[in-house]
Amino acid sequence: MRKEFPRLLSEATLGPLTLRNRIVMPAMDQNNCTDDGLISNKTLQHYEDRAKGGAGLLILETSAVKWPNGATSKHQPSLSSDEVIPGLEKLAERAHKHGARMIVQACHHGRISGLDISRDVPVLVPSTPIPSFDTLGMAYNTTTEELMKMATLTGGKLPTFKEASREELVEIIEAFGEASLRIKKANLDGIEIHAAHGYLISTFLSRAWNRREDEWGGSIEKRARLLTEIIRKIRKKCGSDFAIVVRIDGHEYGIEHGITSEEASTTAAIAEEAGADAIHVSAISSSGTGVGFTEGPLPWERCQYSELAKNVKSAISIPVIAVGRIEPKDGERLIAENNCDFVAMGRQLLADPELPNNLINNTPEKIRPCINCFVCVAQNFWNGEPVCAVNPRLGNYEEIVEAPKKLKNIVVVGAGPAGLECARVASNRGHKVTILEQTGSLGGTALFSSLTTPKNGELINWFEQVLKDSEVVIRKNFLADSKSIMSFEPDVVVIATGSQSSKSNIKGSELQHVLSRDQLKALLQESNSSEITKGRKNLSSLVLWLGRKLGFFEDMEKIRKLSKLWMPLGKNVVIIGGGLVGVELSHFLSERKRNVSVLETRPVMAPEMAHPRRWRSLHQGSLSGVKFHNNIQVVEIRKNSVVYIKDESECEVPADSVILAEGIEADRKLHEKFADIEVETHIIGDAESIGYIEGAVRSGNKVGQIV
Repeated sequence: MRKEFPRLLSEATLGPLTLRNRIVMPAMDQNNCTDDGLISNKTLQHYEDRAKGGAGLLILETSAVKWPNGATSKHQPSLSSDEVIPGLEKLAERAHKHGARMIVQACHHGRISGLDISRDVPVLVPSTPIPSFDTLGMAYNTTTEELMKMATLTGGKLPTFKEASREELVEIIEAFGEASLRIKKANLDGIEIHAAHGYLISTFLSRAWNRREDEWGGSIEKRARLLTEIIRKIRKKCGSDFAIVVRIDGHEYGIEHGITSEEASTTAAIAEEAGADAIHVSAISSSGTGVGFTEGPLPWERCQYSELAKNVKSAISIPVIAVGRIEPKDGERLIAENNCDFVAMGRQLLADPELPNNLINNTPEKIRPCINCFVCVAQNFWNGEPVCAVNPRLGNYEEIVEAPKKLKNIVVVGAGPAGLECARVASNRGHKVTILEQTGSLGGTALFSSLTTPKNGELINWFEQVLKDSEVVIRKNFLADSKSIMSFEPDVVVIATGSQSSKSNIKGSELQHVLSRDQLKALLQESNSSEITKGRKNLSSLVLWLGRKLGFFEDMEKIRKLSKLWMPLGKNVVIIGGGLVGVELSHFLSERKRNVSVLETRPVMAPEMAHPRRWRSLHQGSLSGVKFHNNIQVVEIRKNSVVYIKDESECEVPADSVILAEGIEADRKLHEKFADIEVETHIIGDAESIGYIEGAVRSGNKVGQIV
């Protein structure tokens, strides 16, 4: 049962708590409390799902100890009055009945206290003036709509800063103590003191922010005084049977004199001496830039902070919780190597609350993967409720999947994410479902996108696994038309045929070295080359033919490896269209020694991407040599170049190969053929409107629930 993950799934102690395994759900803002910070039914269901899913420890999202003072959102949990106790009691009951333990992350947001800013209340910082950083950094590669949404956090107001007085700090210490007592009265198991992510305690720990010369600043012991006084106050009020976890920054990126790994280890030891039961190691970037968010606290790489946790672990004797895109196999390894004692899996548990249970049941292949698209965390930039690209239930807990009144015969045409999700849900409800797919593989455009974004391929693999154990019949290499579909005598037809490249009006787009997205896809996926006959020299055609015959193109991992050795593209590649597809493809090609330029008519590249992912993708692309040109107009594609206009000046960029990544439109052709046929018909995914994986899965899920 537990051979593959014996350490991750083993029982362990954290202070006074015995946890059934070492999987921790970290605090992640859901922004679904009531307007006065009280726990809602959505909040309860969100955490009950994860408790039922098998996690050992749940941490309630960051909660304000002096709400609304020092709070960042009116929809975050409040801890500032006894009114909050009944809601917290319900949380404890929901978590405990499924065998999980639950603590509350408590915080004073300091300089990021959005509610204070909106009310013209100066925000508290250790010292003034605050350190300089790139105050316009968030505006780069951010759409006007996104900036407007971010402005709603504070009503469009800018912060004013106040150096926290001794009296105010004493009040905050007492507020943490009173909040912990309320948490204990509610039968929850402990508290996590949020001393990270640039909030008040974090700024006191940072030499960059704390330049005080009194008892609250100077040496690391004095900078940690606010933290240690809070720990001691909580321990005094709540006793030894109440768990105290401290979340710290293992490193502060992007600012001079920020927190170092060595200082973090020292702070952890000071916190242990003060009475902390465990240390949770994260990170922060104080650069002020958008891309800085994916340095900390939003990790973009696997195990991004594991070395920071390892350094802290070597300095203390109490348990360490590691965080930062840690997959189950990574977690098992990190624990085995004594880098940490517990593993926090945040976005993974948003994507699949049943992750721990699947490990326990020895079915890790049935874990729905987080594809690291940042769609969930993007909502937190304007206090929206998170959504998940692969898990439509996140935030939609009022939707109950009911058994159908009548079982139906359903035919789904197209095996992309929309069709696969629709088939999965409809089959789970008891319907007879058949999927018709014209190619030899599942996944549609999402499978093609896994060439540049491997996580998308993991999602398709998950669909294959769960459908393998279902009653869904899958017919591959099936050319569907209205006649062949109706031969199945369906009660319902669901059209999920995806998108198609629209015809380009750019002068020169018919030249032989120009490929559309569909033609590039055919190069690698199709069994015939009818889409790509133009422009293919004999040698290229021979290599592609041999590759297919030898099975090299059967999976994207093989193609990724082979593409580092050879690709049917020239040295200088111009991608016309800097949307999601163009940006992902540009980085992929630049890593394969191509000189890549991306031309985009819009002011911001890839607005379809969640903005944290966009910030990181454009940054990584630029580091690898991609040249991004936005706000331009393409004039002409020539034999060896592309001509465009930028700021009323004509420019020319070399081009041996040109890829048309713009002009994607819904493919409604098949759906239109059913207009006069008397059968219930639905259209979903990109066949309805371009929504990429998030929109496809959501629309497929919705139709799967109602048919």
